[in-house]
Parts: sequence; C-alpha cells; structure tokens
Amino acid sequence: MLCSFLLQVAAIGILHEYRTRPGNDHFGFAWEMGKIAQSITLGHGFSSPYGGSTGPSAWEPPLYPYALAAAFKLFGIYSTLAAWALLSLNCLFSVLTCIPIFLIGQKLFSPKVGLWSAWIWAFLPYEWYWSIHWIWDTTFSPLLLACIVLLALELPERNGWKLWPVFGLLWGVIALSNPSLLSFLPFSGLWIWRRRRLQRKKSLRGVALASLIFCVCIAPWLARNYFVFGKFVFIRADFGYQLRLGNSPGANGFWMAYLQPNLNPQEFEQFKQLGELAYAARCKRIAYAWISSHPAQFAENSLKKIFYYWAGVPKPIDNNFFFDFQDSFLLAWSVLAIWGLARALKKKLPAAWLLLWLVLSYPAIYYVVYPHARYRHPIEPELLILTVFLVSEARGKRNFHGPEPSVTPRN
Repeated sequence: MLCSFLLQVAAIGILHEYRTRPGNDHFGFAWEMGKIAQSITLGHGFSSPYGGSTGPSAWEPPLYPYALAAAFKLFGIYSTLAAWALLSLNCLFSVLTCIPIFLIGQKLFSPKVGLWSAWIWAFLPYEWYWSIHWIWDTTFSPLLLACIVLLALELPERNGWKLWPVFGLLWGVIALSNPSLLSFLPFSGLWIWRRRRLQRKKSLRGVALASLIFCVCIAPWLARNYFVFGKFVFIRADFGYQLRLGNSPGANGFWMAYLQPNLNPQEFEQFKQLGELAYAARCKRIAYAWISSHPAQFAENSLKKIFYYWAGVPKPIDNNFFFDFQDSFLLAWSVLAIWGLARALKKKLPAAWLLLWLVLSYPAIYYVVYPHARYRHPIEPELLILTVFLVSEARGKRNFHGPEPSVTPRN
C-alpha cells in the first residue's frame, strides 16, 4: 500500500496531472463541484455550480465540495498546490481500499483471493487513472462501498449491536457524498436481516439504531435544503437534468454533453433565469415527453447503455457500437467478473447473493440516464475480487491431476 501510494503520487508529478485546464474559468478543475467550492471559499455559500452567481444549489451532494473548499482555503482557489493535495487524497483513498478488498476476498473465498485482489488493485494502472487524473469523489466511493460490503458480511456473524452504528454512519456518509449508491442500501439491509434471522439472531434494535444514525447524518443537509428552497429536496436536485442528458431529441444511447449549461449558452441562460429546481423540472418534462413519444427508441437506447456500461463507451461518431471500443479491457473484466459471480452462485455461497444484488441494483439508474466508465468505478473492487476468484478456480482445476494410478510391483 505504501509503495502504491508513493508511485501514484510520483505519477501525478511525472505526468503533470496537477496542471488542470484553466479554460472556461477553470471549470475543468472539479467541474460543478469545483465551482460550488469556489463559491463556498469566497463566502457565497453552497451555490452556483456553473459560476455566474446563479444562487443557492443542491446540484451536488455536499461532502466533496466542502472538502474542495477546505483545499482552496488552505492552498488557493484552483491552485497547483490545491490540485496536488486533492489528487494525493485520491491516492490515499485508493490504497486504503486495499484493506476491505483483502478482507472481503478472504472472507468470501480464501486468503489467496483476498491477497491477490489487493495486490492487483494497488498496482493496476487503470485504477491509478482515477486517482491521479480525476478531482472528484471517484476513489472515495469505492472505499465506502467496499467497507459497506465488508460490514454486511460481518454483521450476520456478530452478536449485539456494536457494528450497527457504524453501518448507519457509513450509509450517512455515502448519502452525503454519492447518493447513487443508496440504491444498494435496502438490498444490503435485507440480506443482513435474512442471514441473521436464519441464525436466530435479533436485528430490530440494531436496525433501528443504524436507521437513527443515518437520519441524523443527513438531517442537517435536508433541513438546509428545505430552508433554502422552501420545499423538500433529498440530497441533490439534478435528476431531471441527468435524465435529459441521455433522453431527449437526438438521443442515441450516449451522453449528450452539448446540453450542459457550461457548454451551451442558451441552457446556461435557462438555468440562470429559472433557478436550478425549475430548470431540473423543465429538463425532466422534456425527457419524459421524449420517452413517452419514442418508447421503442428509448428501449433500444437502454439496451445500448447496458452494453456500454459493462463494455466501455465507444466513440459516438462510430455507428458500429459493437466493435469500436476505447478499452476492450473493461469488456474482458466484466465478462470474467460476471462469470465469477455465476460460479460463486453455483457453489451456493450465501454471500454471492449480496454481490448479485449489488451488481443488479447500483448500475440500474445508469441504464436509464447515460453510461460512463466513472460510474462503474464504485463497484470495481467487488468485480476485481470476483475475477480473481474465477481465475483461482480455473488454476485450481488445472493443477488437479487426480490420484496417481496404482502400479503392480514386478517380481
């Protein structure tokens, strides 16, 4: 882990990843989150995700923008030192993920699977890309989700209530950093409850305590949103906008980035005039109208999005979406991981069902909006463990030659 961290930080310097794009008023420095962090640092509060003083915002979850703001206050807004600090923090989150990866692999399958999974995660260049290049919560989310999976595996085996507060706290942090992961919350909770019930262990008090702590974590932000906007807003308010980026006139299964307010002056004017809640509602109406009038196209695009999510997003200029991929590595990894999951289910490993619900629940929203390689990164630790498990199974079969044939001694 130490070696991986040092190499990743060195790569930031060698590849000049600390040099962020200054164009468009530094929008490429953490994008909407960077603009919100700039507003916080300048004393304007959590506002203006596209700049231009557009007012209070719930466009992004609060945790990472405030972390960005802390870096801006310490090292300067959009400064090289701030970029160094934030990218180094990414690297730290990435290497810390080795710990739950090892423990999950060991608990699910074997110490060898856990160890190899952690080693590969630590030194796989593809994983480094997200650490050293993206100033976002991209490496924080896999760490949090891996910890949730590990806790879910531990809770059925533990008596008492001591781990339940940690479970609720982690989900609260997830809600404030990446609410998309909350789709896995009910499935993880039900899986834990069922496993404990089979062992005749009580769960009601623990569930109540975890739920209380979760609510306490998110309550201040929900109260802030209600006070600022005069209506209930759960964590973030941009779903209609995201839905439109993948479902509106001209949709073909790709992310229509040209509709973003930072790239489209007309959209920015609409965003500024309507305010972000009304703008998001307008986007949702456009998306729903297009979906209802083009159901066959929507279904076709959704199938493409499923394929793109697991195989990588091809260049939109190429109509042959089956073959033109920027990285076939993702396709091979996905096939092996799903194969490994099927193998684990066939062996009737109880925890395999937990991973199945994760693979089914978390990506589902991106089959409707639009896919991006960054959106599968939170579940890549689990996909890696399943891939290593499949390879270890194959190696185990290859190395097994059966008993030695009996030989009749000669006189």
